[in-house]
Amino acid sequence: MKLSEAMRISWDAILKNKVRSFLTMLGVIIGVAAVIIMVGISAGTEATIQEQITSLGSNLVFVQGAFSRGGPGQPQTGGLVFDDAAAIQNGIDGVTAVVVEQYSTETVKAGDVTLEDVEILGTTTGFPAVRDMEIADGRYFTDADIDRKQKVAVLGFSLAEELFGDTDPVGQYITIGTTHVAVIGKLAEKGLVGNTDYDARVYLPISVVFQKFTPSMFARFMGDRVRMIYVEMDPKANLDDVITQMELLLVKRHNVTLETADFTVTTQQDIIITQESTTAAFRSLLGWVAGVSLIVGGIGIMNIMLVSVTERTREIGIRQSVGATPDDIRMQFLTEALLLSIVGGLIGTVMGVAGSYIFAILSGMRTVVMASSILLAFTSAAAVGAFFGYYPAKQAAQLDPIEALRYE
Repeated sequence: MKLSEAMRISWDAILKNKVRSFLTMLGVIIGVAAVIIMVGISAGTEATIQEQITSLGSNLVFVQGAFSRGGPGQPQTGGLVFDDAAAIQNGIDGVTAVVVEQYSTETVKAGDVTLEDVEILGTTTGFPAVRDMEIADGRYFTDADIDRKQKVAVLGFSLAEELFGDTDPVGQYITIGTTHVAVIGKLAEKGLVGNTDYDARVYLPISVVFQKFTPSMFARFMGDRVRMIYVEMDPKANLDDVITQMELLLVKRHNVTLETADFTVTTQQDIIITQESTTAAFRSLLGWVAGVSLIVGGIGIMNIMLVSVTERTREIGIRQSVGATPDDIRMQFLTEALLLSIVGGLIGTVMGVAGSYIFAILSGMRTVVMASSILLAFTSAAAVGAFFGYYPAKQAAQLDPIEALRYE
């Protein structure tokens, strides 16, 4: 029997029982759509996280302090201090900028407007360059402002609008807690990155934040503690060499060894690789869960095909009596099972792609439809049809022609 003839006979058999055929395909449809949608959600989440990491700036290295707490009334030991940033900036080749950040929250007032729990961020002069932020009006503070602990501030885009409306904030004054501060600049709109709204912050010289908003009784002996130092690298520099220099410099300053270091050095690529491995495992799990639906769909195909063999026993006997071989009968029923799974796979693919975009619109989450997930889902559907359709086709081919003709 020619393949084209087998497909025509199989398609006619499918169309004779449209509702039953559709219900048989439903498991495959749901399975294929689920694979595409779930992988799309996982890939979208991975892409979003990666963009958030890279949006922090380019060619960044993160140096994070590791503190150990002393006894009652005793200071924390180990970790980073503010002077470490200057040592990295001045003592290591291949470093283009170093930024230190210190957080606090305070009430901010401007005229009749009062905002509570506003995030205050103490930074250094390299912050706009390292974090890819632009000054819309005025200027950012300088090293002189930091050294002299000048009470000046730069406002985030949306915060400036909340405090001053359409009025130019540069040259105005705000009160942060109980500290009177002059506004010297406004940042261009940055937006929300992860859970951080860069436009709703007040940016101050870090020395002012240390002095006014996060004072420490131990600072005069140990220096001002910081949790993170951001180091921007020269793209032409050898990353591994610079990190090695950085580690050697810090262990010497802290009087520790590399094995007992009170800091960790991480690159953006390290963070991306870590989150990629996590989301890849999660994506595989989602794919396997969705794949169960394909197996259930395959079982449904096998069940219906066995019923179809029983219902068409007499038809099989007639075909055998006019010359159809067991291979012809096997091909006919195997082709029918394949058509059910392939058509179900096509419908599931369309529903999966459409469902991914609908999910993104309704949930606000990003989804990325991957060609690999479509190919995987569709080929899996075809394989399921072939695997679960073979047994019914084999049963049909093994029927005795005489017994088949007597079947009522």
